[in-house]
Amino acid sequence: MATDTLKSTSSADSATGGLRRLLLDNGALTALIVLVVAMSALSGDFLTTDNLLNVGVQAAVTAILAFGVTFVIVSAGIDLSVGSVAALSATVLAWSATSHGVQVLIAVLLAVVTGIAAGLVNGFLIAYGKLPPFIATLAMLSVARGLSLVISEGSPIAFPDSVSHLGDTLGGWLPVPVLVMVLMGLLAAFVLARTYIGRSMYAIGGNEEAARLSGLRVKKQKLAIYALSGVFAAVAGVVLAARLSSAQPQAADGYELDAIAAVVIGGASLAGGTGKASGTLIGALILAVLRNGLNLLNVSAFWQQVVIGVVIALAVLLDTLRRKAGATPVAGASQGGKGRQAATYGLAAVVTVAIVGATSFLHNGSSSTANPKVGLSLSTLNNPFFVQIRSGAQAEAEKLGLDLTVTDAQNDASQQANQLQNFTSSNLGAIIVNPVDSDAASNSVKAADKAKIPVIAVDRGVNKASVDALVASDNVAGGELAAKTIGEKLGGKGRIVILQGQAGTSAARERAAGFARGLKAYPGIQVVAQQPADFDRTKGLDVMSNLLQAHPDVQGVIAANDEMALGAIKALGSKAGTSVSVVGFDGTPDGLNAVKDGTLYASVAQQPSQLGKIAVDNALKALEGKKVQETIKVPVKVVTKENVAGFTG
Repeated sequence: MATDTLKSTSSADSATGGLRRLLLDNGALTALIVLVVAMSALSGDFLTTDNLLNVGVQAAVTAILAFGVTFVIVSAGIDLSVGSVAALSATVLAWSATSHGVQVLIAVLLAVVTGIAAGLVNGFLIAYGKLPPFIATLAMLSVARGLSLVISEGSPIAFPDSVSHLGDTLGGWLPVPVLVMVLMGLLAAFVLARTYIGRSMYAIGGNEEAARLSGLRVKKQKLAIYALSGVFAAVAGVVLAARLSSAQPQAADGYELDAIAAVVIGGASLAGGTGKASGTLIGALILAVLRNGLNLLNVSAFWQQVVIGVVIALAVLLDTLRRKAGATPVAGASQGGKGRQAATYGLAAVVTVAIVGATSFLHNGSSSTANPKVGLSLSTLNNPFFVQIRSGAQAEAEKLGLDLTVTDAQNDASQQANQLQNFTSSNLGAIIVNPVDSDAASNSVKAADKAKIPVIAVDRGVNKASVDALVASDNVAGGELAAKTIGEKLGGKGRIVILQGQAGTSAARERAAGFARGLKAYPGIQVVAQQPADFDRTKGLDVMSNLLQAHPDVQGVIAANDEMALGAIKALGSKAGTSVSVVGFDGTPDGLNAVKDGTLYASVAQQPSQLGKIAVDNALKALEGKKVQETIKVPVKVVTKENVAGFTG
């Protein structure tokens, strides 16, 4: 009896230990399954073919970058430059193919060579220059981003149509980015498991000194490892630019952190020696599922960052627990181990399908709602102007009984493309978009048009795609008013600088055109400098501070929005409102307060709350099949200290 009890206890302990070991060895896969099941239960829109394909597309760029970063992390290195290298490679492709007539195939090869060159520089600085990988790749991050801006002159470059097809679908359903992701994943898995360079990565990451003493040429291997990372970054940049139909010089900003997170979540150790391509793919899918699901659940973009940060921390904690528990390393595996791994993945797929299939019954007949659904994608909520647009839209939606979902693209054109795809796959009644970039939004708007979903653009237009209506202030007329205001204030003569908006946006272009047109009436006004500050207060402060070093005698400033004007006022100090007159644009609350104080001479005031209200009104009209005007202009007004008290916005 005692023996039977002992056997039973040992068997139970063995089963518990085996389950614990299985979860530790496959923590990322377990997390992905839990996420998929949870999102399926919480949102009836998650488990649709279109949305699952969206998840794949949204994971593609991060996954391709992460495959390259896997090589580096396995060898106990780090590569912070992959996002900037991706942007530079795409810019080189677009610049050579469009501006210089280079054949597309050669242009693609140039993009790949650009990635290889950046990787070789990283590898040389680390292997032969003895720089820490963090420092060397941080330097390349800055250099590559700067070169991308220099080549493009700060403006997006349209992609050749033959390359833009990389952002399309095959057979009308399979997204090309997903196919490229799978192919690059297979290549990464082959390199890691079947090649000499792959085995070298594990050896260097496990113990670099031991690898050197065993005869491995560590320095040359590091050159090859970072060059491979550059190749994958170049491919990711081309895929991203194809999705956006343009090479954005600021594209993939911060993506290196997502790539590193995907590798770590997938089970690789930052200490080196472990990691695999399948784990990296799972890590990228976890990030994509999180963002997609949280968008569908209308969770704030700010909270999304919090959730993703927690997931990364938990992934590192799991890696620590796995190593302490002596779990199976993720480096190589025996044939039996690979068989067990395949069986684990197969079992996971069966369990996921079964549970998800069961949860789908929760949403049968529950996806319909009494209130029509409308999605609003704003370029950023880190700007008072767009916060006011949201407030006006939300107030009007509540009044009309609409279910309004608001997302924040955080000035990332790729993130906005993902959000618009999520709106489309959720079958919303209408979509309102305030584009980060007028060109980059085109493919997503075309997809919504194809799905028969009305699209209303607000504040900025969409190029190369048709929208049902554009609700915007007359930016050109407003720019002329700003020029006239500064011209009259300076008595028709003086030296001024212009702070431009974010390159590529219709608002920045139209306001700049208005400034130029208005200043023609004042030949005595000399524009001594024009620099972009991206509609951002901090950048406005920095740019204005720099310009004052070269032009200390400036007498006037025109800024394309109030945020940049407020930054310029900070840089000017006591000169603002006394010896230097500053004119802003938008009429935000902070801008109007500065007008009252006298530091901001005037603001060409828009009515952002009205923009949001009118956009929602027209979205409902289009949703109901009613005719809407193609262009709805909201008037602007020059607000100075004399009339600011009576201005309500």
